[in-house]
Amino acid sequence: MRASEPDPASPAWVDGVNPVTRVGLSLLLSIPLFASIDVTSGLVAIGLQLLCLPLTGLRLGTVLRRLALLLAVAPVAGVSMLLYAAPGGHVFFSVGVAHISEASIQLAIAVSIRVVALGLPTILLFARMDPTALADALAQVAHLPSRFVLGVLAGTRMLGLFLDDWRTMSLARRARGVGDRGVLRRFFTMSFVLLVFAVRRGTKLALAMEARGFGSAIPRTWARPSRLSGRDAVALAGGAAIMALSIAAAVLAGTFGFVWS
Repeated sequence: MRASEPDPASPAWVDGVNPVTRVGLSLLLSIPLFASIDVTSGLVAIGLQLLCLPLTGLRLGTVLRRLALLLAVAPVAGVSMLLYAAPGGHVFFSVGVAHISEASIQLAIAVSIRVVALGLPTILLFARMDPTALADALAQVAHLPSRFVLGVLAGTRMLGLFLDDWRTMSLARRARGVGDRGVLRRFFTMSFVLLVFAVRRGTKLALAMEARGFGSAIPRTWARPSRLSGRDAVALAGGAAIMALSIAAAVLAGTFGFVWS
């Protein structure tokens, strides 16, 4: 195990929070951010969530690596706002329907920060999630149909295999001397191969699960109980406090504005 990865033998505080509560908490930490697109609330939300990092059992380096894709995509999301948002204030550049103004720059920065603020809770809450515990919670706490729950569990288990397949294909291509050139071509070729693997493995898995009676309508029993506790209430209260402080900071700074206004 690499030094930057969390130690599975040392449980974190968030590990005691029910998986269904974590799903609700991720929504609680995301939906209020859609009310306004401003820099202040997004930055405050990110800052407060990072302060909770010790409760998750994750290292800062691990979180940053998992945020790398969002950090790369966030500026792309802001470019459309930068060029095509309604101009306001001083206009720095204008060609056809594309305008870069003070208002569009502020909106582009706010949207980029919003992307990170929306993705960070998912990483913090689900990075150490046990798929089996999630399935137990969905069935016993959320009372979802067992066929749906078992499908979610099987799909979640497959994600790790896809990562292993991608890593194996990369090593195989590099061993043949074709892994260091044509980055885009290699990406699309490996993606197609991975898609073929996914279809074949999914078909075999569906047949195996059906043969074992996982598709039966008979009520199922669950080996491990999943219940709510006081820690779940504390987690939800903490999430509500983070959102309240973020929105309050934007209101006090005068940057908050409803998106439909």
